[in-house]
Amino acid sequence: MHPKHPSESLTILTDLVLPSETNPLNNLFGGELLARMDRAASIAARRHSRRITVTASVNHVAFNRAIPLGSVVTVEAKVSRSFRSSMEIFIDVWVEDRESGIKNKANEAIYTFVAVDDTGRPVEVAPIIPETELEKQRYDAALRRKQLSLVLAGKMKPSEATELKALFIS
Repeated sequence: MHPKHPSESLTILTDLVLPSETNPLNNLFGGELLARMDRAASIAARRHSRRITVTASVNHVAFNRAIPLGSVVTVEAKVSRSFRSSMEIFIDVWVEDRESGIKNKANEAIYTFVAVDDTGRPVEVAPIIPETELEKQRYDAALRRKQLSLVLAGKMKPSEATELKALFIS
């Protein structure tokens, strides 16, 4: 299986925040944003694997900035690293200023998807070769996040988490 670049999975969804999608403060519901991020991540995972993909976990979500009614929201997702059958998808959420058109980062998330066959069994996916500096940082950090997740779930012994240990050893 030959490697792919994160840019090959890039998915960009742009939409408007409508009144039915807002809370009493007239900001986008968090659940609505999660659904948008999940859709974008799903497409990115499918583009990378060319298989059916399923959400395995939502590893991290940061709601750093409220997204007001009427805002133009852009969700950008791409595979940051792949493992045997799983893919980490990094998602950046941007809000466009109505007056200037300048985009500011509002939120981010990290999802994990698994590629499966028609019967739901995991299938192998292509490795990732990061190109940009940001892609390289996210790629390296993905292994640490995976090891931490496995340790917390009791599926890996802390002594086996070599990438995590390396953070604390000079």
